[in-house]
Formats: sequence, C-alpha cells, structure tokens
Amino acid sequence: MARGRKRKAGKRHPSGKLVQPRRAESQSDILGTALDARQRHYGIGAQQARDERLGTALGRLSFAGKIRPDQYAAGELYGELMARHNAIMGLPIDQPRSVTGLLINEGIFGGGAPDPDPELVDKIRRQAAGAALMLRGCDQDITGRAGRRPSVLVHILACHDVEALRWSPADLHNLRLGLDTLCRFFRIRRDSF
Repeated sequence: MARGRKRKAGKRHPSGKLVQPRRAESQSDILGTALDARQRHYGIGAQQARDERLGTALGRLSFAGKIRPDQYAAGELYGELMARHNAIMGLPIDQPRSVTGLLINEGIFGGGAPDPDPELVDKIRRQAAGAALMLRGCDQDITGRAGRRPSVLVHILACHDVEALRWSPADLHNLRLGLDTLCRFFRIRRDSF
C-alpha cells in the first residue's frame, strides 16, 4: 500500500514540481473585471459602468447628479493645480497611487528630477494661492451656517478623494458653493457644458 496521496497527472519540472499553466490576463479581461465590480458596487448597467467619472469621488458625485458638470470641471482643475503645486514645492503628494510613488515621496529612491523653472514655480504658487484665497472668502461668506467649510470640503474631495455621496445636505450645499467659487476662479461658465 502506497503512503500519502496520489500523484497529480501533468508535466513536471526536473525537480519534480508540477508545471503550472501560464495564462496571461488580457487587457479585455482586466477591463471586464473592473466593469463587473463597478456594476455590482454601484448597481448600474454595463454601459454606465464605462463612465470614467466613476473612478473618483468627485466624478461619482457628478455621475449621481449632485453637482453640475461645470462644478465637476472646476473640482478637477483644482485637484490638478494642487497636485502640481505640491510636486513643484517638494511637498508629498496627497494620495500616492502606488508603493513606488510612496517610496519616491519619502526620498527612498528616484525623484531626482531637475529643479523646475523659477517662472513656472512662481506661476503655480500664485495660482494655488489665488484659489485658496477665493475659497477662504467663500468660507467667510457662509459664517454661521450648518456644515463644514467649503474650502475643507473641496480640498478633501478633489485632493484626497474622500467619498462624498453620503455627506449631509448642508455639507453638499457648502461643497457646491465652494465649487461655484472655483468656477469663477477658473472662469468656467455654466452654459459651456
């Protein structure tokens, strides 16, 4: 009587280890998995799952109809401006998308890019300061109202990608006020969408 379990059939390496079949996952398989997950998670159809706005918290608010397209565009521009500002000023990015990004931020490796042009640094610093100043003005305009300040809401949504679909009505109202302020700052007209 043989001891142990039966030997599995199949090709083997010289060491006796079973050769595992190699099947590379194609791009369509990866996309299909992501679309299936979006359909399950958000309860939407296959065509709606392809909407690129579902990839960010700001986009999901726009997809749900809680903010207008011009407000969505202003939030996207603000997020990009603040990311550029942090990169140029040598500040860590708000949300590293990978371990490599985290290691570069911490100075462990990489990140040895040449110093940016002083004019570009000055331009981006002025833009970021202008956007922050306008948002602070919006904060002062709503003093005494319920909910968090618009500057805080816009920043955590556009820069930190904090989920906002379940925010209180007061917070959503204040967020819209902040995004309207950014529409004026970036000169985005409501009728352009």
